Amino acid sequence: MKVLVTGGAGFIGSHVTEELIAHNHEVAVVDNLSTGKMRQVPKSVVFYKGDIRKKEIERFYADFQPDCVIHLAAQVSVASSLQAPLNDSEENIIGTINVLEACVKYQVKKIIFASTAALYGNPGYLPLDENHQLQPISFYGLSKKHAEAYIRMFSSLHGITYTILRYANVYGMRQDSNGEAGVVSIFIDKFLNNQPLSILGDGNQTRDFIFVKDVAKANVAALTNGDNEIINISTQNQTSVKNIINELNEITGTNLLPVFHEERTGDIKYSCLANTKAKTVLDWEPVYSFAEGLNRTIRYCEQEMLIQS
Repeated sequence: MKVLVTGGAGFIGSHVTEELIAHNHEVAVVDNLSTGKMRQVPKSVVFYKGDIRKKEIERFYADFQPDCVIHLAAQVSVASSLQAPLNDSEENIIGTINVLEACVKYQVKKIIFASTAALYGNPGYLPLDENHQLQPISFYGLSKKHAEAYIRMFSSLHGITYTILRYANVYGMRQDSNGEAGVVSIFIDKFLNNQPLSILGDGNQTRDFIFVKDVAKANVAALTNGDNEIINISTQNQTSVKNIINELNEITGTNLLPVFHEERTGDIKYSCLANTKAKTVLDWEPVYSFAEGLNRTIRYCEQEMLIQS
């Protein structure tokens, strides 16, 4: 199958691209390299430098003629979305509309969309399933909610098949520790550089951490499963911030202690996504435990530090 990956030079996109290649798919990547890195794009794929917010992406479709598009390119920072909602909407809504219009014009059979747990907002119950009400508390979550709505309407009007994957908190190799990085990436960077750890709140807040390799496998599974479905991609396990630190201390043989600060207003205290639907509809389930994923991520970061030193 010919698969076009938007954002394929980024953290999640590069792993999805590798997984597609491992399954013998023909792959092309579209990325503007604003956060993605060219060195993360496998040499065997077709690469197009371009911005999904611009109509120029149509020429990439015309050239590659994809059967399926995996749409990962996005503005993913909650903080940035609150500070610059217009930019957030341009990337996550306008960009998605451009991707969809090109899909219709060039008769793409399916689009797989990277969505987020941020759509759900404060949980009414745990684990959160796909039927939970959508009440995002950030512009990022709101932009993804609207992007999902456009995908469903394009499907209704133009017949394009979709699978929407709502990710839990993704972590793993190649995640940037700068900016709005995940807490796992930030903590690993602090551990390896022997820098002080800061926690907002009491450290008992939980998230559902899913390893990036498992997320990549879910995207490949969606090529042939989960048509016109919205599906959580998660471990269905809660891990606290304190537990992350305990695991890191054990793996690295250190004893770093965090400094606690006042919790941030508006932060969700506990989060966990149900993955029953993913198991039944996608025939997918996570393979990596949190400890195993964390270990692999640390080893990768250590190697990167040696290369850069």
